[in-house]
Amino acid sequence: MSTTPTVLAAELALAWADIQRHHPELPDLAAPESLIGESSSACGAELSFERLLHEAVHGIATARGVRDTSRAGRYHNRRFLAIAEELGLDHPEEPHPSSGFSLVVLSPEAGRRYRPTMERLQRALQEHTAATSGDTPRSFRGPAARHGSSGGGVRVKAVCDCGRNVRVVPSVLAQAPIVCGGCGEPFRIPETAAVA
Repeated sequence: MSTTPTVLAAELALAWADIQRHHPELPDLAAPESLIGESSSACGAELSFERLLHEAVHGIATARGVRDTSRAGRYHNRRFLAIAEELGLDHPEEPHPSSGFSLVVLSPEAGRRYRPTMERLQRALQEHTAATSGDTPRSFRGPAARHGSSGGGVRVKAVCDCGRNVRVVPSVLAQAPIVCGGCGEPFRIPETAAVA
């Protein structure tokens, strides 16, 4: 089995640490693996350094106790925007009607600051894509893969030994363990066969 998801998770953690170096109040990234395999987030962006910086805005907002979204996390408000600017993200003048200021992009200054980190992460993302898209005429990945779906991206609750939980697509959890930052144990999907 390829170690590519592990390598990509390590690169995501290193990129996050680089952002923390410039913004020390940013909390640790508890499970970089949770970002792998997700094709999009509420902001509609593929996994990239820019998306990681977007997620860092949410991390800092959480650390500050700032409510930066509404409408179940879809609408990114002006408080999100203010923190995004601190982290080097530019934005359109007017908010999007349904997602607000979620469509932030890397500023030229931030691009220069993080260039080596972005290049390293981009290489890891390319290697991961190459290693996980090795379809051949003899491989079967199911109807969802053939029709461009993420594989039925319904998130379920996964728990760890200390009682923390995350919502995750089961196929993402199957790619590599997602480890709790609190207890160091992997998250797992609890048995649904328990007596109700």
